[in-house]
Amino acid sequence: MRSPSVRSGGKRWRRLAPWIAAAAVLAACSGPGSDQTTPAQAPVEVGKLNTVAVVTHGSPGDAFWNVVKNGAEAAGTQLGVRVEYNSSGDPGQQAKLIDNAVAQGVDGLVVSMANPEALRTSVEKAISAGIPVVTINSGEAESVQFGAIGHVGQSERQAGEAAGKRLAAAGKRKMLCVIHEAGNIGANERCAGATQGFGTAVTLQVDINNPTDVQARIRGALESDPSIDAVLTLNSQIAARAVDAVRESKSKAGIATFDLNDDVVAAIRAGTLLFAIDQQQYEQGYLPVVMLKLYRSNLNSVGGGLPVQTGPAFVDKTNVDVVAGLVAQGTR
Repeated sequence: MRSPSVRSGGKRWRRLAPWIAAAAVLAACSGPGSDQTTPAQAPVEVGKLNTVAVVTHGSPGDAFWNVVKNGAEAAGTQLGVRVEYNSSGDPGQQAKLIDNAVAQGVDGLVVSMANPEALRTSVEKAISAGIPVVTINSGEAESVQFGAIGHVGQSERQAGEAAGKRLAAAGKRKMLCVIHEAGNIGANERCAGATQGFGTAVTLQVDINNPTDVQARIRGALESDPSIDAVLTLNSQIAARAVDAVRESKSKAGIATFDLNDDVVAAIRAGTLLFAIDQQQYEQGYLPVVMLKLYRSNLNSVGGGLPVQTGPAFVDKTNVDVVAGLVAQGTR
């Protein structure tokens, strides 16, 4: 005959048995090997990014923008996104290219804004249509105002200031800053920053589409003012014209430039160009496509509302050989 205490224990066991069994099942599910038995869950995407339109203010033949295009197309290939690149140096035409992309229903838009006000209506129309926009290169200050999800580029004023300080440190006294695109807000910012960093400067307006005239104007400025001992160009193709102008005028001015190309690399190696400011424009093509992919699929934003900086980086005799091959292949 069982004692009362034993009978009491048996009743308690019968009451607890279902809960113990359930705990055992849960323990089995959370123990070693559970990852192998749980079916994998496919990641949930908010939306798709199939096509991206890149619309820049690059003029025909401006090699700078070929590198931007290379970056965008490389990102598109890696992410399975079709990238369509178009450009026009005319702000009105660039606005029409943006409108065309919106009408085609692209999934994302990348825009350089050298003349922000000329593009405001088109960019805002794209955003109203539900197309996320990333601005690049120029228009950093207007990017957030217009509703873009991000901006990729370098702060032109800071880059110009760094260039000016470097020329001043080289012992230069008077600088000529050459602006190659009228109305380009980024070019104006570069010269303003360079003047701030250098101390004093004069500016010269030229037309990038007329290389012969560019060279003649720089030569004329040096001949009329022999006290100019530094020339800062804002474009690699203009830098080559400046090198020739300095040689023709027999000036002793040192030359520095923004951006790289094969001529700039050769001039740095030859000692006829002091340094180049590399804003790494390949990133300005590549990163926006990645940013749009993240936004479309996962609602990510990059930069926390602040611009993603791609420069300035300096290339001079100490490191030109390291990047020369990358310039030749179109990625720097």
